[in-house]
Amino acid sequence: MAEKCTSNSSIYVVMVPLPAQGHLNQLLHLSRLVSSYNIPVHYVGTTAHIQQAKIRAHGFDPLTITNIHFHEFQTPPFETALPNPNASNKFPNHLMPSFYATFHLHEPVCALVRELLSKNHKKVVCYSFNSTSTFMTNSFLWEFKGKPLLPGTELYEDIPSILDCFPTEFWEFLTIQEQFDGKISCGELYNSSRVIESLYLDLMAKEYDGLNQWAIGPFNPLEPNATSKDSNKRHDSLHWLDKQEQNSVIFVSFGTTTSLSNEEVKEVAIGLEKSEQKFIWVLRDADKGDVFTSEVRKVQLPKGYEERIKERGIIVRDWAPQLEILAHSSTVGFMSHCGWKSCMENMSMGVPIAAWPMHSDQPRNSQLVTNYLKIGLIVRPWTRQDELVTSEMIENAVKTLMDSTDGDEMRKRAADLSNAIKKSVKNDGINRAEMDSFIAHISH
Repeated sequence: MAEKCTSNSSIYVVMVPLPAQGHLNQLLHLSRLVSSYNIPVHYVGTTAHIQQAKIRAHGFDPLTITNIHFHEFQTPPFETALPNPNASNKFPNHLMPSFYATFHLHEPVCALVRELLSKNHKKVVCYSFNSTSTFMTNSFLWEFKGKPLLPGTELYEDIPSILDCFPTEFWEFLTIQEQFDGKISCGELYNSSRVIESLYLDLMAKEYDGLNQWAIGPFNPLEPNATSKDSNKRHDSLHWLDKQEQNSVIFVSFGTTTSLSNEEVKEVAIGLEKSEQKFIWVLRDADKGDVFTSEVRKVQLPKGYEERIKERGIIVRDWAPQLEILAHSSTVGFMSHCGWKSCMENMSMGVPIAAWPMHSDQPRNSQLVTNYLKIGLIVRPWTRQDELVTSEMIENAVKTLMDSTDGDEMRKRAADLSNAIKKSVKNDGINRAEMDSFIAHISH
């Protein structure tokens, strides 16, 4: 939301993210972009989630966010259960208590807004941020309204029904949130670009005729701030990448909301080993509601595995700087769950993707990446979601992505898309124009 007065120099922006890493990260990067226009940004959340956002921020110089003010608010204690790696549905139900805890932010956030309004401000204007692809938002809406597929959108049959994407508990949470959204929102913001999904942005503009919308992504830096190779602040994975040949490593990570079962871990391990390709594998469970609580599962690998693969692969068991890994010249592929933040980062850096969607918006995002943009492949069709992803599937996906003619073509398209994205954010680019338009809108 933006607090406005008649003077263009007296605007305050308040960011209120959902307390999940993808949302915390995207809105922190958006805060950085807004603050670059010399507009103060107030970023709010629970104490634990503000600290999480700060600690995991990477890819930019911290000195560039001095105009961002963090507000840490206390909430009553909430359950921080461990994720269940054996659950039949990969949705992180264990995070729901932390989502509901955000309802306790209502009063402190309102108090902050009242304080800002007292500084000669005249009104509050609210905007909704869409943390997923425009294609996902559009296809959800189409299904809700029972509309037929339009020309150019028929390719996406391998996606679940909207009702199967989220558990009942999340729908209930979303229903409470949406009671207010439609009544107060003055516009829609997307971490996306016309370079990526102009078709679906146009469809959404027609659907919400008269409602402002801006595609102002990517939010993440397109040239991540490089930490000195000699710095002890640099993650070990980046030191390892420095020693590898250019375009020789696949990065394997399934995000902060997915936990693999022991059986799945074994199949991934064997598949990566059989592929005979170099890799970085982030092997960790989904985040808990409070990532600073100490209890975590130690995922077991096959006996002797890390010794066998030490010459061409590393296992990372903590949080990893994904954006910087994807931007590294040695990284040539990405096996991913297709969360939207990850998709935007891999497209920004021109890295093709082996898509293994797990839940929520991810199946739809994977179809956008593989069928529409054609910069990746599917590890396992969603219609076979109840089947175990075998080591053979992993091996084949990695080899195809990294060592085949099809993989070469995907890499070329990914590189072309990355170049187009980077061009779009320059001073005369379409995304820069969209961002300027949004800033002008909140400034008038």
